[in-house]
Amino acid sequence: MKEIAADIVLAALSDHRQVPLLSNSASGLGIPDAYGVTRCLRSRFEARGESITGRKIGFTNRDMWDEYGVRAPIWGYCTNRTTFELADTPTQKVSDFAEPRIEPEIIFGLGTAPHPEMNEEELIKCIDWISLGYEVVQSIFPGWKFAPADTIAANALHGALLIGNRHKVAPRWENWLSELSSFEAELSCDGRPIQTGGGEVVLGSPLRALHHLVELLADDPHNPPLGAGELVSTGTLTLAMPAGAGQTWTTKVQGIPLEDIELRFEA
Repeated sequence: MKEIAADIVLAALSDHRQVPLLSNSASGLGIPDAYGVTRCLRSRFEARGESITGRKIGFTNRDMWDEYGVRAPIWGYCTNRTTFELADTPTQKVSDFAEPRIEPEIIFGLGTAPHPEMNEEELIKCIDWISLGYEVVQSIFPGWKFAPADTIAANALHGALLIGNRHKVAPRWENWLSELSSFEAELSCDGRPIQTGGGEVVLGSPLRALHHLVELLADDPHNPPLGAGELVSTGTLTLAMPAGAGQTWTTKVQGIPLEDIELRFEA
């Protein structure tokens, strides 16, 4: 089932089309097997020449759980085909995704590998750089309706990751530690504020989201732990918003020294 599910997901992602729920198939798909599909997807990504750049964490905003029927964060792989520098790629095509939505996120670049026993002070010292960026998420299942296992098997709904300016952690790690849990964010579309949020909605802090991922991977029999050099997109700072052609989205933050970011969508 895992191999078949991975083939279905890979074809849907490649063709930007939607498919029936994997969890409703004759053999079904449950959460215990879903990360086995993730492992198969990684093998398929690499077989077609992609390299893994890191992981994305999804559903770290608990306000989204009831709407999407989930009860815990999930994760998926980012590759060199889905990871971009925002300065070099200020535009995305909605036609490259299935029902795209936009999420402003904190992104970490790991300098050393973290482990589950680390406290927050130790964990932040594993991070080489911090960035404010966007993840474009998508649903290969119509209407954004799915079971938790479907979201995991669909590579955690990952579409694209766009990284803003990178800031070193080491010179001011104590400041970053406090700012990550308290800063505020505002997401606007075409100059009109749409959503507000900040670091606290990401499981209390993007750093706690990273720790949650480290713990998940420690108990994952299918996928490797995080390693030095990987990036981690920690989850949306606001609710995810539908993205349409012709829209320009901007994000401003207060309480943390990260620059405003902007992303435009075309047909």
